[in-house]
Amino acid sequence: MKSPALFVSLTIGLTPVTAAPPKGYFELKPGVTLESGDSWQYSGRHFRLFGVQACLRGTVYTDRSGARRDCGEASLAVLAAYIADTHPVCAQVGRSAGTVFVSCYATIGADRLDLANLMISSGFAFASLDGRGLPHHASYAVVEQAAREKKVGLWQFDDVQHPALLLGQRAADGRTSP
Repeated sequence: MKSPALFVSLTIGLTPVTAAPPKGYFELKPGVTLESGDSWQYSGRHFRLFGVQACLRGTVYTDRSGARRDCGEASLAVLAAYIADTHPVCAQVGRSAGTVFVSCYATIGADRLDLANLMISSGFAFASLDGRGLPHHASYAVVEQAAREKKVGLWQFDDVQHPALLLGQRAADGRTSP
């Protein structure tokens, strides 16, 4: 038989704390200005999920009814839903040219889940690639491949293009917009 004190301490230890984020983390609140399915502005600062590339706004896919939809808007809508539903907390993991790169986790029930992983595994974001074409975070590429094979999210539509391919084509052509 377990002692009551041990049971209470184990129960408290397993209960997620929602009152305040852990030290070094900040809350990602619904009031941020979303720019894309992987970036937002808050208090004059630009934030981006590390290792994630959302669908590019202005690129399209054809849904099951034959309607052409904005792929970037789909990514943005899913990120907005995750923020509203899971109240993520984030921590800075890097900084570059005015962008703060963050890693965030969402709380679903008693589980803390990597927000980037959720976006990629749901098929509404992709593993970002570096200049050599390698993933910034290798495990995200594995998750992306699994989502693609299962045809989850945007992967269910035949004409969805990986944003890294589009960005690579633009760079080769010297263009910066869709």
